[in-house]
Amino acid sequence: MAQLVREGRRYWSSPDGQAHWQAERACIGPVCEALFGQHSLELGIGPPLCDMSPIHHALRWSPTRELAEQSQTLVCLPHALPLPDATLQLVVVHHLLEVVAEPHHVLQEAARVTADGGELIIFGWDPVGVSGLSRLLSRRREQLPWRGHWRTPGRLRDWLAFVDFEIERVDYCGFHLPGSLPRNATLETLGRRHNVPLGDTFMIRARRHSQRAQIQRPRLSLKDALGGASLGHATRVGRHANRKTPLE
Repeated sequence: MAQLVREGRRYWSSPDGQAHWQAERACIGPVCEALFGQHSLELGIGPPLCDMSPIHHALRWSPTRELAEQSQTLVCLPHALPLPDATLQLVVVHHLLEVVAEPHHVLQEAARVTADGGELIIFGWDPVGVSGLSRLLSRRREQLPWRGHWRTPGRLRDWLAFVDFEIERVDYCGFHLPGSLPRNATLETLGRRHNVPLGDTFMIRARRHSQRAQIQRPRLSLKDALGGASLGHATRVGRHANRKTPLE
């Protein structure tokens, strides 16, 4: 997992990665700016996307302490989050489901910690976008971002239904012509205005089913659960209240 993060950071610092990151940040920006609450979490191997959010306590994720880039970092495996159930107003899973070994478990954990009424946002590579078609070149299949399993929003809709979430909206971004980077402002504006399903990236916004949202859950303090810090050891609470997870 640590090697995956290192490879991901190299890609996201490249011209192609930076161009896609800018398009994705423009896509998620209006969503983040409209959310309020105490806690959020980004799970991904790229730069932070939601630094414009007014949510007070924004957590980042890292598989190891060495790779943590800030103090507010959750150091753990992505399928074993040491956080209480339903405590985060915003959870972002950024291009992680394509490359992790247990994507179902990662999605289950992301859904578990998302609060009733909160937003679960998933960024994925679109298999039918320009970059998706370029994956047909075998020499690219071993490199990020073309490596891994690219799934359609329809496929992820089924996965979300399994964890009692439903898709509210799918947005597309990262529009470009073959052989170019997604930096054409006119093409990006037209593609996003008409939400053409041909962008390199899709952004899924999902919420818990309404019948589940009416369930009253006991609210636990995230600060108490983490012992006042994000780095180091943390106690998992909620469904696994009696199990402590050492964070590497």
